[in-house]
Amino acid sequence: MRAVVQRVSSASVSVGGEVVGAIDAGLLVLLGITHEDTAQIADRLADKLLKLRIFSGADGRMNEPLGPDRRVLCVSQFTLYGDARKGTRPSYVAAARPEQAEPLYTRVCDALGAERGVFGADMQVALVNDGPVTLVLDVD
Repeated sequence: MRAVVQRVSSASVSVGGEVVGAIDAGLLVLLGITHEDTAQIADRLADKLLKLRIFSGADGRMNEPLGPDRRVLCVSQFTLYGDARKGTRPSYVAAARPEQAEPLYTRVCDALGAERGVFGADMQVALVNDGPVTLVLDVD
């Protein structure tokens, strides 16, 4: 499972011009799922995201986890498993099929109490990256 995690001061996701999920301060998680991913991997990723210390504390150091005053917006993104090493058109064969990926995406979102996009939809994501702080997490 692969996640691009961005610390944001605000973020939203829209489908067809209508906002379907939005947060103020917190994390925007772009989530990619591959064939080998399982419920246990989804649980490990969610736990890591809840405990990830990338928010500034009173001393100004990034040492604080998500906490109750911050939210998560989770957006499915199969293109995180795109492979463009050969040619100029990415291959997405490493991405899980929707029937495998959607339940795992839902599991992660539920564990995070996340706002979310619409799985498999064409979405527009707007965000204000805070820092900027962006991490790529691979969990297996």
